[in-house]
Amino acid sequence: MGVALALVSFGLVMVYSASSATAALSDGDPSGIALRQGMAAALGLGAYLAMSRINPRVLHRVARPAMIASVVLLLLVLLPGLGSAANGSRRWLSLGALQIQPSELAKLAVVLWIAAAIARRPGRVGERDGLVPYLVVAAIPALLIVVEPDLGTAVVLLVAAGAMLIVAGARPTHVGLAGLGGLLLGGIAIVAADYRRERLLAFIDPWSDPGGAGFQSVQSQLALGSGGVSGTGVGDGLQKAFYLPEAHTDMILATVGEELGLIGVSAVLLAFLLFAVAGYRVALRAADLHQQLLAAGLTTLVVSQAVVNVGAVVGVMPVTGVPLPFVSYGGTSLVVVLASAGLLVNVARRSPDARRQLRLVPGAGGDRRGRDRGARGAGAGRGRGAVAAGGRGQLRGSAAGRR
Repeated sequence: MGVALALVSFGLVMVYSASSATAALSDGDPSGIALRQGMAAALGLGAYLAMSRINPRVLHRVARPAMIASVVLLLLVLLPGLGSAANGSRRWLSLGALQIQPSELAKLAVVLWIAAAIARRPGRVGERDGLVPYLVVAAIPALLIVVEPDLGTAVVLLVAAGAMLIVAGARPTHVGLAGLGGLLLGGIAIVAADYRRERLLAFIDPWSDPGGAGFQSVQSQLALGSGGVSGTGVGDGLQKAFYLPEAHTDMILATVGEELGLIGVSAVLLAFLLFAVAGYRVALRAADLHQQLLAAGLTTLVVSQAVVNVGAVVGVMPVTGVPLPFVSYGGTSLVVVLASAGLLVNVARRSPDARRQLRLVPGAGGDRRGRDRGARGAGAGRGRGAVAAGGRGQLRGSAAGRR
């Protein structure tokens, strides 16, 4: 929770720094983009609070409708007049002043659906051809995202799905074969599109075409190199002023490197490392398979997206247009990653370790024996579920059974 909120706060500062210069030089509102990001952060915090307290049984019920809705939205975004195009990609639905990116919602929907589907039939993933239903369903939104085109987001979605299948007990060789098939299809997608071929060649040697296909990668490296160890200072970077494309979105880490130097970039990387450690620890300690899969999938979703973005900025991966979670400008992305963080906190609070710690905290009135009797009574009376009952501190279901 602390890492997520710290990254969001840091991101608001850097979005303002990266976007205000070009806006001011273009006679625009220097704080306009930062204000919109702040509104998205407020919505995201609402989603975070809601997801941190939602009953896991509700997630079971909404998983399939969410998956269907995400596919419908991905289809709508491809229709002329409904989808909004920018930089050659059609990724947004325009609803008046509001723009929604369905691919971000689809990533969360896939995680919810896979977790619910495997929890209903946990032994299926180990069977022969048991992975096929999950891979087919995950491939549908992934292919629609590739059509937008947005290959990077599709890769992040499929990596998260693969991680969940491995956690569920699928054979690594089967998942590996599926991954090789995905790489083959990805290679075909790269060869089939001129701009993807140019990006791949620019990744191999961006300085061979510094004013064309390699321009963004070259400018990103110049920004990182200009920052040195401690940077030029927040707001004092030059590359963001019409040199570095997408300085406040996909390439915001390059702005961080220029203005805060190696120290700032290292702090961001450390924050994502802490998020990964915390998220996977939550998965290991989850109360049941469904919550374990949720935690593993959501953590992989955030971390793999961060890896793809950082790799593109520093030049060890092709530029894919994937934003840096919690930090880059993008309303839908910010709301989705904050909702994911809320779900991780939800799973952590329902883990056996968290319940054990809750029982050891002195309450208002009554002794330890009385609290234990109350917890056992609540568990026996309710029967199903491993849900903490709000602020009353009552514990139900499996927590009593484990004692």
